[in-house]
Amino acid sequence: MTHEPVMTAEVTAWLAPRADGLYLDCTVGLGGHAAALLDAGAGRVIGLDRDPAALAHAAARLQAFGARAELVHADYRSVADVLGARGIAGVDGALADLGVSSMQLDDAARGFSFRHDGPLDMRMDPTSGTTLADRLADVDEATLAAVLTEFGEERHARRIARAIVTAQAHRPLTGTAELASVVRRASGGGKWRRIDPATRTFQALRIWVNDELGGLRVLLEAVLHVLHRGGRLVLIAFHSLEDRIVKHTFRHLEQTGQGRVLTRKPQAPGLDEQERNPRARSAKLRVMEKVA
Repeated sequence: MTHEPVMTAEVTAWLAPRADGLYLDCTVGLGGHAAALLDAGAGRVIGLDRDPAALAHAAARLQAFGARAELVHADYRSVADVLGARGIAGVDGALADLGVSSMQLDDAARGFSFRHDGPLDMRMDPTSGTTLADRLADVDEATLAAVLTEFGEERHARRIARAIVTAQAHRPLTGTAELASVVRRASGGGKWRRIDPATRTFQALRIWVNDELGGLRVLLEAVLHVLHRGGRLVLIAFHSLEDRIVKHTFRHLEQTGQGRVLTRKPQAPGLDEQERNPRARSAKLRVMEKVA
């Protein structure tokens, strides 16, 4: 499977991997960033991911690095437990590339995308948690509208929530194509120029199913505690909700003397990368260095 990780050169430059250094890739995905760090001289990289399918691909990609690369099936919220179980007191740098991967979006069976009909699942880790279908079976209109507003910034949230709950009451929705159709009709239907009307709703539902924003807040606190002084944390966000949390958390850590923000404004991919890799277009990279 071909895969180009986002902003690899920037990640490598900020983390400046050393031969005696240990680095944590909190969202190893298909292993692209981890491979780049190891190629650049990192002594060791521990990669976490909650998606077993992603870990299988990463294992194949990182096999040549031998014991320098270790992969762990774990949610990034548990970084302290993962390191503690290995007797590791801290790491020299950490990375998190947030959001859903191209592999997950392209696999209809995962239910992340409305472009391919699939089951209403959306779990990052298909071995645990509650599927979207089960959540929609129990949710009320007010709760669902709040989810669409908060996580999708959807201006038609109430109308879409009402349409989904009404459709569910008539007959449970069976797949992503049917759900997307309900959302489009509730949004006014017709033609759209650039963004499918279902986009914000699907984003919101995915974030809800996986508690992505809650998980991000836990991750930021957890990584701060496992970084050595002088160690850097690189975060790549793909939508405003994630980036806002990172920005405000980094600012708080700096104001309280715990960290130093190295990127006053988020870095964006260069035009060449955006043309070569459309997924990179919305990426925003921020860096913090632990000082205490």
